[in-house]
Amino acid sequence: MTQFKKPANPTHCPYCKGNGYFQLRLGGSETCTVCQGSGKK
Repeated sequence: MTQFKKPANPTHCPYCKGNGYFQLRLGGSETCTVCQGSGKK
């Protein structure tokens, strides 16, 4: 039987995984537009 782990902190933004930013493929980063860089929902 497979068990799935729940996220450690469900208050993290699901889009940037709580980081507050996205890593861009060409280099650098961009602030998450969903949480405005806070990393929280």
